[in-house]
Amino acid sequence: MAVDDSISRPDTAGQPNDVRQVRLDEVDHLILTQLTRDARTPNIALAQLAGIAPSTCLARVRSLIDRGVIRGFHAEVDPAALGRDLEAMIAVRLRADARHHMAEFADRMATIPDVLDVYFVAGADDYLLHVAMRDTAALRDFVVEHLSARPEVAATETILIFEHIRTRGRR
Repeated sequence: MAVDDSISRPDTAGQPNDVRQVRLDEVDHLILTQLTRDARTPNIALAQLAGIAPSTCLARVRSLIDRGVIRGFHAEVDPAALGRDLEAMIAVRLRADARHHMAEFADRMATIPDVLDVYFVAGADDYLLHVAMRDTAALRDFVVEHLSARPEVAATETILIFEHIRTRGRR
């Protein structure tokens, strides 16, 4: 579960951020690769790895943040440590006549504490929700109250997660 206690960013609400148009050089890639492996890498160590001065490194990291390449820094907490032992992916398909409310649906789901991640996907379904619950009864209640009861939801499919292996940083 990600808890975003990250850096503050300039207000870019309503502005699309197309990071595909951001130019990154070899030093940026070195910095990003290391921060992906360990976001707690001290600036001095990061600068040494990249072969630049610490002040230059700090400026580069801030620029990557400002340009939206680095989305934030967070602590990843095991949901089981918080009494939420059951994780699932829930595929959600919205009704065709509710497509104009997709952003509202995603925003609403993102505010629910049991929802860890919201993915807008291609294919038969519109969204995948990664959720963590205390037990199957809580999962059932979530599906009934937050999904099945919503008029814009056409169908759901719940897939239980037995194990989650993080691959981040193994590039």
